[in-house]
Amino acid sequence: MTREQFDAIMPYISSDLIDMIARKKGITEDEALIRLYSSKLYASLEQEDTKIWQYSTDMLYSLFEQEEKNGSIIYPDV
Repeated sequence: MTREQFDAIMPYISSDLIDMIARKKGITEDEALIRLYSSKLYASLEQEDTKIWQYSTDMLYSLFEQEEKNGSIIYPDV
C-alpha cells in the first residue's frame, strides 16, 4: 500500500474507532479522540508497516481497552 492510500484510509479507521470508544465508554467524541490519539495503540496504528490498520474496529477497540487496563498491548497473531 502506498503512503497516499494509507493516509486516505486512516481517517475512516480513526473515526469508526472514536465513535465506538465514545459510545461504549459513554464519553464525548472529543474525549474519545484525545484518549485514542494519546494511546500506544494509535501510535502503532499510524505506522502502516504494523498492519494493525487491517484489524476490525471491534478488534482495535479490544486492544484499546487492553491498553487502558494493563498499560500495554499484546497484539494477536493473525
